[in-house]
Amino acid sequence: MKYAKKYSLRTMVLTAVFTALTCCLTMFPQIPIPAANGYLHFGDSVIYLGAAFLPAPYALIAGALGGALADIFSGYAIWAIPTAMIKALISLPISSKETKIASGKNIAMLFLSGIISVSGYFIAGAILYQNFVSAVAGLPSSFIQAAGSAIIFAAVGFILDRSNFKTHMLKLM
Repeated sequence: MKYAKKYSLRTMVLTAVFTALTCCLTMFPQIPIPAANGYLHFGDSVIYLGAAFLPAPYALIAGALGGALADIFSGYAIWAIPTAMIKALISLPISSKETKIASGKNIAMLFLSGIISVSGYFIAGAILYQNFVSAVAGLPSSFIQAAGSAIIFAAVGFILDRSNFKTHMLKLM
């Protein structure tokens, strides 16, 4: 109950908005990565944005639920539980305590988030497919997804920072 008292209804609503955006932008558009048997999506970028705005517990919830729901709705329900864990973890290095969305610290932490994502999906793939070779085959797709998400987050973050968007949003929370 600690967080229910400390944060407002607006924070909870913003969490729901980031959850929905994560789900939708993971599902649409999905840009195929043919050689890697995967696709690029914008959902992870939204998870990073959510982590830059929301307190950690709320950012974890938004990332985990949004990613898991996207897997379920896209027909990949077998991946929902690993995705929920991985998406919650990738939001942890990004801090809402920074004054800027694309602060130096948040940009640097994208590397750690990428490592968490790539290694998490590698381990999950090895377990789900019970095949190390299949897990290795998924690595290029995971690397491309992590890099693409970091680039998109940084670009959107810099644009939002130029308009002082975070300052205006924090006044609402």
